[in-house]
This record gives sequence, C-alpha cells and structure tokens, in this order.
Amino acid sequence: MTHPDGVLRTLNVALDERSYPIHIGTGLLGRSQNIVPYLAGQQVMVVTNETIAPLYLETLMQSLPETLDVRRVVLPDGEQYKNVEQVGRIWDALLEAGFNRRCTLIALGGGVIGDMVGFAAASYQRGVAFIQVPTTLLSQVDSSVGGKTGVNHPLGKNMIGAFWQPKAVVVDIDTLNTLPDRELSAGLAEVIKYGFIRDAAFLSWLEANMTRLRQRDPEVLAEAIARSCQIKADIVAEDETEQGVRALLNLGHTFGHAIEAHQGYGNWLHGEAVGAGMAMAATLSKALGLINEAALARTLAVIESAGLPLTAPAEMTSEHFLTHMRRDKKNIDSRLRLVLLNALGNACVSDETPAEVLTALLDDYPRA
Repeated sequence: MTHPDGVLRTLNVALDERSYPIHIGTGLLGRSQNIVPYLAGQQVMVVTNETIAPLYLETLMQSLPETLDVRRVVLPDGEQYKNVEQVGRIWDALLEAGFNRRCTLIALGGGVIGDMVGFAAASYQRGVAFIQVPTTLLSQVDSSVGGKTGVNHPLGKNMIGAFWQPKAVVVDIDTLNTLPDRELSAGLAEVIKYGFIRDAAFLSWLEANMTRLRQRDPEVLAEAIARSCQIKADIVAEDETEQGVRALLNLGHTFGHAIEAHQGYGNWLHGEAVGAGMAMAATLSKALGLINEAALARTLAVIESAGLPLTAPAEMTSEHFLTHMRRDKKNIDSRLRLVLLNALGNACVSDETPAEVLTALLDDYPRA
C-alpha cells in the first residue's frame, strides 16, 4: 500500500551526525514534503541536464514553496561533460545569484549530474548542503548514495573529487518510465554487483526477476532499488572513505573504467563497462582458482540476461588495459588492487594477482 506522500520505503545511511534518509517511492518529485525538510535555508539551486529538464524540472520546481529563492542550471547531457568546466558553470551560477553557505543544491538527473553537483556543493564556500534526486536506475542504486562526488580527467575517471554526503536521497521510480532500455540495462549492472559482492540470496532473486525488472514492473523495481541501497548504505556506514570494505563496491570497475577511459567517456555507458568488467573479474577469479566453472557460467549468464556486454572492445590491447588500470584509485604503492570473487555473494580485494595471470587473461579475453 502506498503511503500518502508516495514513499514506499525509507532507508537510512548511518553516519552519525551526517546520517541521511533514502526515500523510495512514486510521484515524489511533485511532493515538497520529500525535499523541503532537508533544505539548509531559503536559497535553492536545482541543477539538471538538457535531457531531464523537459521531463521533470518543472514538476520539481513547482513543488517547491514560492517563499524560496529557487534558481536553475541546465547542463549538457553525457559522460563526456563530466568535467571541471561544467562544475564551473554551477559555481558561476551560485556566485552570480549571491548564494551563501546556507544554500542547498538539488541534483536532478543521473550519476553524472549527481557527481558534479555533489562536487560543486563540497567545494562551494568549502561545503554547502545538497540533495540527490536521481532519475536513472544506475544513480538510484549506486552513485546517489554514499557521498562520492567528482569529475573525470582525460587521464582517469573520477580522479578529482571529494567525499561529501547529501542531506537526503529522493528516488522517484516514475522517472524510470522515460529511461531508454540501454540505460536501464546499464543500471542493472550496479544492481547485480550487490548480489555478487555481498548477497547471494539477492542474486538468486535477481535471476528469478530479471524479466520483470527489464519490463519495469514498479513493485519489482522498488524491491531491487531498496535492497541495493540497503547493501550500499551498510557498506558506506562501515567504511565511508574507502579505506577497506567499501572498495568491494568497485567489482568490475577497474576493468570497466579502463574501457571508458580508452573508448572516450560516453561511448560505452558506465554500466555497460562495469558489466564487461565484472565478467572479466569473474573470469580472472576462475583463473586464480577462487570460483569454479559453474559459478563463472552463472555470473556470465546473469550479466548477459540484464542486456549487458560480456566482451571487451576489439581495439583494446592488453597494454591499453594495463595503462589505465595502473591509474586506478584503489592501487596502493604501485600495487594493482582488484576486486575478485571468492564465491557468489562473497568478494575480496586482492593486490596479489600474479602479473602473468592478469596478462594472460587480458591477452586471451574475448573482444568484439
């Protein structure tokens, strides 16, 4: 039964004084009570992109009380625009409006918008409030939760940024109705990831419900989003700044970020690169004797069932991969750290992969 304010589930990210709620439901963009309590003051800057603005910006703007000073910034859409130049446009708008330290930024969009708005909030006047209103499945289950913010650099993805937690995350499942199928599949990569790293039962549930997820069944989507957010919230509460267990959330990302950086940001969607990256990480786990053939086959099958690629880009050589992987943020003292599978539902971080095993994997891995 739907709550009167549209909220179906509310989770909590437990970070002491920086704790915040994740509201998941329907019709939330049109209900001010899901946003207004988390505003720091009267000044509000809504930041979105050219794709989302015609769909949802006015609904959100009209839900906010007229007593507020509400401004807007509309940025270009795409991973290729996730850079300091676009964040600078947010800073410019804040300064031109004369916004003070009690202003609040609202990120209305996918992971690119959320990451850039969070970085702008973390750095404007050394830190102001922001609220995440994610509109893609990937951002709803991953990037909007946990406080990682930042931008890409030509030499590496997400290498410039800050940890800065939002005041709230408002997930309106209705926004998924306009999400292209390819973007939905990209989001499912992050959902599947949670099953691989920590919850074998959730992985089984995903296998049983993948068709309904891809058909956008609201009840099934709400369950998948809630379970994904809960796993991430638990891990973030354990390790906010990725000194330990939080690195598990990067399963497939070391390979995936290499694909994104080499192909040019935006040519492969982040979730697509993560899907292929998880397949590569699982294949490496099998080569190291951590999982058996049956576990690998099941891993590849669920990734493929979500509509995600299993193969690496045809034009990427082993050296291309290694060049980008050596720049990964998880690496310590020049040791390559990879997230691997001990079993389905149990991941580990290892810096002990023999170079010859990794090179053999990269040399022999299927390309397309």
